[in-house]
Amino acid sequence: MTARRSTKTLALGAAAALALALAAGAHATDRPSKSKPAVTPELLEQGSAVYFRRCSFCHGLIGDGDGPAAEFLDPRPRDFTLGTYKFRTTESGKLPTDEDLFRTVSRGLPGTAMQAFDNEVIKNGLTEDERWAVIAYIKTFAREFKDPAFDPYKQVIALPKNLPAMSEATIAKGKEVFEHAKCWECHGKQGRGDGQKAFDRTDDWGFPIRIRNVTHPWKIKGGTAVEDIYMRFTTGINGTPMPSFVEGVKKEEDRWYLAAYIKSLQHKLTEHQVLKPQRAEGEVPSAPEDAAWAKAQPMDMRLAGQVVAPPRWQNPSVELATVRGVANDKEIAFLVQWDDPFKDAIHKEDQEFDPKDIAKVGAYNSYVDPYKMVPRKLETFRDAVALQFPVKLPEGTKRPHFLRGDASNPVHLWVWKADLEEQGKRSAEEAIARGWKQPAKALPDKQQLVSGKAQWKEGRWSVVMKRALVTGDGSGVQFVPGAFIPMSINVWDGSNGEHGLLMAVSTWHYVFLEAPTPMRVYGYTGFSVLLTGVLGFGLMRKAQRSES
Repeated sequence: MTARRSTKTLALGAAAALALALAAGAHATDRPSKSKPAVTPELLEQGSAVYFRRCSFCHGLIGDGDGPAAEFLDPRPRDFTLGTYKFRTTESGKLPTDEDLFRTVSRGLPGTAMQAFDNEVIKNGLTEDERWAVIAYIKTFAREFKDPAFDPYKQVIALPKNLPAMSEATIAKGKEVFEHAKCWECHGKQGRGDGQKAFDRTDDWGFPIRIRNVTHPWKIKGGTAVEDIYMRFTTGINGTPMPSFVEGVKKEEDRWYLAAYIKSLQHKLTEHQVLKPQRAEGEVPSAPEDAAWAKAQPMDMRLAGQVVAPPRWQNPSVELATVRGVANDKEIAFLVQWDDPFKDAIHKEDQEFDPKDIAKVGAYNSYVDPYKMVPRKLETFRDAVALQFPVKLPEGTKRPHFLRGDASNPVHLWVWKADLEEQGKRSAEEAIARGWKQPAKALPDKQQLVSGKAQWKEGRWSVVMKRALVTGDGSGVQFVPGAFIPMSINVWDGSNGEHGLLMAVSTWHYVFLEAPTPMRVYGYTGFSVLLTGVLGFGLMRKAQRSES
């Protein structure tokens, strides 16, 4: 395999690893079932072989975090030579224990390319012995592990004992700690990571770092249990702006309450893939703050980076959008919400990525380097969202390709743009796409029937788009009651450098409008109830006469 093809495979593997980490990491067995083996030359030799085969492509042959796949990953792989580890049960700034490393290797780090390696969870994992071997080898990269003065087992922090289970009372106390400790200055009032006013945070290696959105459990790398969260407050996260709060929140119980509060903020994903719009007797809502949305059932749609076609993007910041629908006899409205710490309402076309900078289709470098090829900063690109539907209702299970369809199976896009909203212009545009190789073509002005209205508040976009159920000219999607209409979504985070095909995408979900019940059905029902009552009364009278 050539170096180029190998690197392409690595990039694809990294995306797959991320999916595995999201799906399996939280359930991995992170405690060894037997005693840790002694470190011997044979164990180190075994660990070296495992490292070369499974770890070096990201972490580098010498453990410096600069393997051939590293430039495509965000966050970057760990540099083992510095001895700086984020997730530990030891004091701030200290080395991790072997058990800390075992836990990380076993369950992975959700939200990163570091997959779970527990072979009880995933088929391509490592046995327990292999995990211990590679951990022993990884420790040889940092000389601190050899110095008794840095013995991590002398710095272990134990979990507090006899503290109350999570309850409304502990959550309320934790919220008070959250306010008093000013956690919101970084993480935002709702925990969505929108406290910072500038995109200027970096880790100790100089790479950009975003404040964690603690409401998304799949992005919490060190574990989502109350115990895990407590440990993060207590130990800090080495190499990042997240400090230890041992001094800031001195009492163990207060840190425990704070962990319970953070746990309570975690979003619970919906599991259904069919959106059933709420029936409205009057007008459908046109604004995000309309009270009618509270009655509409939400549907979560998971997103991933667009890696189907060049330029490929595997570093999206938006991984979840929640959609609601409301419809009456004439119109349908959708409310799309997603978390974004920054309101990006400026778009500079001269800063857009030129696809010509990517080599031929299928080449390894059709992946965009997130650090060098696109500006990931404020006031550069707009935030945007698109709803996508088939132009024609598909037959059976056949659907267009979820990335812009194709010439034979075009898709209808409803695209909302933050810069147009900010300028007071028509912010939603309809377009038809016939595949990703050519730009989507906007419909003529007289066929632009979708209206849009949006609000950004406390780190969340709420965008409403509405249109008639059926258009007079039949252009685009037609919302027919009783039909399963495919729907997918694209989201662009401007400050993450996203525009064009650099975006987050979902797979197909469905919209299902229930057909209204005909009045004659109510008439039949009423007649049936009346008839049943008459017959029942007659039988009762007959029974009474018989007894007499």
